Amino acid sequence: MTTLSSKYIKITSPSPHVLLLELNRQPVNAFSTEFWKEYGRTFDALSALPDDIRVIVLSSAFPKVFTAGIDFQGLVNFSTPDRDTDPARRAHLIRTDILSIQHAITAPERCPIPVIAAIHGLVIGLGIDIISACDVRYAASDASFSIKALDMGLAADVGTLAYLPKITGNQSLARELAYTARMFSSGEAQTLGLVSRVVGGGRDAVVAAASELAKDIASKSPVAVTGTKRLLLHARDHSVAENLEYTAVWNSVALQATDLQQSVKAGMAKSKQPPEFLPLK
Repeated sequence: MTTLSSKYIKITSPSPHVLLLELNRQPVNAFSTEFWKEYGRTFDALSALPDDIRVIVLSSAFPKVFTAGIDFQGLVNFSTPDRDTDPARRAHLIRTDILSIQHAITAPERCPIPVIAAIHGLVIGLGIDIISACDVRYAASDASFSIKALDMGLAADVGTLAYLPKITGNQSLARELAYTARMFSSGEAQTLGLVSRVVGGGRDAVVAAASELAKDIASKSPVAVTGTKRLLLHARDHSVAENLEYTAVWNSVALQATDLQQSVKAGMAKSKQPPEFLPLK
């Protein structure tokens, strides 16, 4: 697993079937073009691996910061295409660049494996985009957040504004934070619905809590877990009727897996140990 570690991403396996991905670009995990491309490639590569990976925990290697967001120099280059090109063609080039970074940062959602964000320290700008594309978000009590794009002179365009209305039931607070770009605490993030749990302490505490959750999920049927992720994503973007029909088709296949029989037998035997499920691949 660790052979997948790269220049800016460190990968370890703290427990069976669980990977820990740590953002690791000194000094504050500012995302250059090279970094965000590497980030997207890493998740896409993990999705394609034959290894029995069942859960991914995403965190930062640096205790005081999750990410400071986009690298400022990269942002300058991003917004200044050749001025000799006419506006329509400049817009086409900029749109292509925006779509590229969107594709990279939303890679955890494409990944069939659940991704748990273990958040701590500063989470600025692109950091909100990153964690919004994850399945579960735990925050350390020392975490602080900002939807920073507004202070940079633009609307957030990599995922925050697309995800927040789907994630949160508190539209008023979501809009307040997006319109002001002010810092907000892990407590407010929980009130918003952006995180499901606040863990007392810092990086080590939240990574430990996320890793325990990952171990629990990894003990479940990989057929059931990946199917649940897929069906939840479908439900978010479709009507109830459409999702029920989709689920019926999906489970007409999934119900034929041996995992169901194993789970029923374990339940009938009142076994305290979960069944040993076969790898998904």
